[in-house]
Amino acid sequence: MFARVPNPIPARMKGLNRAEICDTNFIEYVSALGRGPAAAPQDSAPVLPGSALDAQGFIALFKSQLISRHLDLMARVLRVQNKVFYTIGSSGHEGNAMVARATRHTDPAFLHYRSGGFMAERFGKLPGMDPVMDSALSFAASKDDPASGGRHKVWGSKPLWVLPQTSTIASHLPKALGTAMAIEAGKRLGHALPIPDDSITICSFGDASANHATAQTAFNAAAWSSFQKLPAPVLFVCEDNGIGISVKTPEGWIGESFRNRPGLDYFQADGLDLANGYADVQRAVEHCRRTRRPTFLHLRTTRLMGHAGTDFEIEWRALEELCAVEAGDPLLRSAQIAVESGLMDKDEVLALYEQTRKRCFEAAEAADQRPRLNALQDVIAPLAPYTPGKVRAEATRTDFSERRLQVFGSDAALPENQPPRHLAIQINQALHDLFCKYPETLLFGEDVAQKGGVYTVTKGLQKAFGPRRVFNTLLDETMILGMAQGFANMGMLPLPEIQYLAYLHNAIDQVRGEACSLQFFSNDQYRNPMLIRIAGLGYQKGFGGHFHNDNSITAIRDIPGLVVGCPSRGDDAAAMLRTLAALAKVDGRVCIFLEPIALYMTKDLHEAGDGQWLFPYPAPEQVLTLGEGRVYGEGNDDLVIFSYGNGVPMSLRAARAIEQAHGWKVRVLDLRWLVPLNESWIAEQARDAKRIIVVDEGRHSAGVGEGVITALVEAGMGHVPLRRVTGADTFTPLAGAALLVLPGDNDIVAAAAELG
Repeated sequence: MFARVPNPIPARMKGLNRAEICDTNFIEYVSALGRGPAAAPQDSAPVLPGSALDAQGFIALFKSQLISRHLDLMARVLRVQNKVFYTIGSSGHEGNAMVARATRHTDPAFLHYRSGGFMAERFGKLPGMDPVMDSALSFAASKDDPASGGRHKVWGSKPLWVLPQTSTIASHLPKALGTAMAIEAGKRLGHALPIPDDSITICSFGDASANHATAQTAFNAAAWSSFQKLPAPVLFVCEDNGIGISVKTPEGWIGESFRNRPGLDYFQADGLDLANGYADVQRAVEHCRRTRRPTFLHLRTTRLMGHAGTDFEIEWRALEELCAVEAGDPLLRSAQIAVESGLMDKDEVLALYEQTRKRCFEAAEAADQRPRLNALQDVIAPLAPYTPGKVRAEATRTDFSERRLQVFGSDAALPENQPPRHLAIQINQALHDLFCKYPETLLFGEDVAQKGGVYTVTKGLQKAFGPRRVFNTLLDETMILGMAQGFANMGMLPLPEIQYLAYLHNAIDQVRGEACSLQFFSNDQYRNPMLIRIAGLGYQKGFGGHFHNDNSITAIRDIPGLVVGCPSRGDDAAAMLRTLAALAKVDGRVCIFLEPIALYMTKDLHEAGDGQWLFPYPAPEQVLTLGEGRVYGEGNDDLVIFSYGNGVPMSLRAARAIEQAHGWKVRVLDLRWLVPLNESWIAEQARDAKRIIVVDEGRHSAGVGEGVITALVEAGMGHVPLRRVTGADTFTPLAGAALLVLPGDNDIVAAAAELG
């Protein structure tokens, strides 16, 4: 073990900035080092006897460590001058540069925020890239930041295959595992991957984050895959510094938890000592790449300078403990190796240290002069790209007719040549069409394969397209959505199914915090297009209680960049699916297709046997435009009813009763698109209305209706008499009591009577 700095900090230095102390410690420690051997090792020789790290590799790693350290020191100084806007640093974690050196720049990386060393080292794998200036631009929130365009301080790079993360607490682990699984699935499907076939994914996180439910989801899914001998080449890198902000990790907890965990191959490495730790890091990487198994690398690190610039550890941590931690600074050991090996003398080490400091500060000052985001349209530009012409051209593309004939069997058997059908059948037929059109499409979830879904909506898909494209997953919505992001990262078009809307709430951060944020935080350099099918909403005649009658729509309406479509009838569903798939393919959008369960099998509208909710299947070139609603009763202005999903047939039935009772001409409007709401269409449809009702099965305090009413008021329609018919602010009970809390036909009729 190397000689540590003693605990020389006297009580009089108690109030000093810990970053300054770490800086001073390094200079004093190196200044006190002796002389090394006269002859330095050759570039390809071990840096120290017995080390797996050669001299050339050590020098590169040491330079990466110094870059990472001085970026941290620079950030602490310039933050108070308002030139830097992020101070969560990597000090003490610089050993993660070894992981970057042992892997390739084409191995997708999902990184912990303490990854300055990793990034500096990975930058060296491609010529002409500058980790210092790129990082400085990110710290300064400059528009010229090549990672996020000034939207956040992220570790990310398109050419280096580092997909940007913000301050995630393990939420990136499922998509990292999903990407590893997608690499293998792509090879099985013959899909052309954007990276080499033997790539692995890298996912780093802290010891505290390892306890998070989302992390445990990924570990469990990795073990589940291993148990079934399904390849999943992910390298989980747990950077164990022993503390999470101020909460200490029990000594030995990570090793005890993961050393013997079935399905995860455990490796341990010293991230504080490059000469000693590199062999174990290299061994873990090579094992993961060769075996294609989930691999857990337990990397020993420490944390210097607190959690962030605002964390004054001296206020809650004993001075003696702080001094002991600072004595374990990995840069001290690296400096010692440089001198003991003869590669550098202490003056050269100090000169390199100061040169790196100068380089970082000069870059930061230059970055401060570069433009920042100063217009709303610039901020949101990459969030939700939409190119209507290209989307329509893709949605209406019909160059897959031969494949359709193979799948459906004959021209006569094509769905557009069949009698009118109900919603479930037409969704199923549309899914068959999408699979014919897009060979890269995958559909997966719980019970979707042999069973064909709980409601048989995916029936026959696995038989038609095989188990590699249609398959069941473990019962874990978080991992289903993580897998979807992984497949999308590898250029496929995933159609994950969430069995019930209520089940999404366990996993919604994979949509909100991860999938929908990727385009935004990568400045549209990375996209993870997907089409998420969710069965939901109420009116299942009391079956299943609130988990199967979930009307919590606001949760998905509050996600920036998301598209949500909700059909009420089969022909709309088929046309909408084509548009959603095109939005994903062309603009990289994350889309949700919300399927009203109670309408799956509905055939009748007014009376049993009338067949008025059966519709012909639209030909493949028939699509919907994003935001395009449907109008029933064009030109009828006495009463205008806005609704969606279950509320549409309900409103149509109520409209007939209202017309009979009041003699009014009623127009019913199906929004069809819940996110984004087409506010201009809503205003136009209400322009000549004498009365308005908004029918929203969402809860009174949180649904879709508020958005409709806001659009109306902002368009100057606040003077029109209006009523809202909504669900009650309660969970949905079992049996007939369910209909007491959800709006019904009679509630709409009663609201009309109130309008007079």
